[in-house]
Amino acid sequence: MGSTGGSTRSAPDAAERVARRRPAGREADGYAEEATALRTGLVREIVAGGGLTDPAWRAAFEEVPRHLFVPYYYEAGDAAAAAAPPGTKTAGAAGAAEAGEVGAAHGTVGYTRLWRDDPHPLRRARWLAGAYADAPLATRVRDGELITSSSQPSLMARMLQALQVRDGDRVLEIGAGTGYNAALLAHRLGDAHVTTLDLDPEITEAARNHLAAAGFRPAVVTGDGARGCPLHAPYDRIIATCAVASIPSAWLGQCRPDALILTPLATGLIALRVADARHAEGHFLAIPAYFVPLRGSGPPPQVPTHGLPSRPLLDDSFRFLLNVAAGHMEPVEALALWEHEGRPGRERYGVTVRGERQWAWLDDPEGAYGWPLGPPGRLEPFRGLSPGAP
Repeated sequence: MGSTGGSTRSAPDAAERVARRRPAGREADGYAEEATALRTGLVREIVAGGGLTDPAWRAAFEEVPRHLFVPYYYEAGDAAAAAAPPGTKTAGAAGAAEAGEVGAAHGTVGYTRLWRDDPHPLRRARWLAGAYADAPLATRVRDGELITSSSQPSLMARMLQALQVRDGDRVLEIGAGTGYNAALLAHRLGDAHVTTLDLDPEITEAARNHLAAAGFRPAVVTGDGARGCPLHAPYDRIIATCAVASIPSAWLGQCRPDALILTPLATGLIALRVADARHAEGHFLAIPAYFVPLRGSGPPPQVPTHGLPSRPLLDDSFRFLLNVAAGHMEPVEALALWEHEGRPGRERYGVTVRGERQWAWLDDPEGAYGWPLGPPGRLEPFRGLSPGAP
């Protein structure tokens, strides 16, 4: 499946888009003029890279003000501190508490905060420029650990186009983040067709406030992402902005037939076409994707590399296979498979869900190479299916 998202219904015209933005609900924005110019540059950069081929999504990125969703964010590591203007507070292993910033205890990464109301004009300018850089932004860090972020805009654009939305579709977003992605969806589809969900009430409250400041009011719900949101079901599309180890059954149960689920899994993006509440299947997109795990789902499985030469580990396609087969295949077996099958790219892999059983596969869901999703099992390829499996 390509990242352009395939065919869609006709995009809304300019009058519809203006009506959807609800400008009367926005706060006064002293950065509006400069932000518009920066946003234009960001969109131009994404288009030059092959993204935003759908005019409706291009309009959303041109018109939704990202800086309203990131009133502050964090830059990681020593490079951020070195590049910061004089007087910028940073959090190091020893001085985090005194700085009042994010900790970097026990040798973990330290962070520098940039924020919209900084009294220093150079730091404010750096904050605004960063809000419109084509880069992910760390927006919430706790005890030196990244909790939420605003994804790289070009990746967001590819994901939204791959979602293949049509006018009138109802969309559930798993992982509210800053609310920016929900705003892009609401710009395209209208507030009433978008629900965004997150486990953390602080995150949903902040997202709700950011959305209101930008003039959008989709449903913002606090709840467990793995359980979905039955209140506003059924959905035509589900998009997750956090990684899962397997596909939650509740998501399929809240989808209409022929719905599409797009979620990060094993450092990739899987696009699943839903047949019914127990069956779905689809391929990975060609692009890599690294997201924080769905909260409450536990850490991802360890990816072993023992016994491997260094050169294959530099290849993204081999590292992807290691992640797909983590816990179910020895690293040296994975290397032999990868070389024998011609170093397959991500798009040759897929996922099938059949009732309680779900697995990732290479080339063919019924073929020789498949690996169960979920907790680690036996350290060998999951080969074949029993006849009459549900």
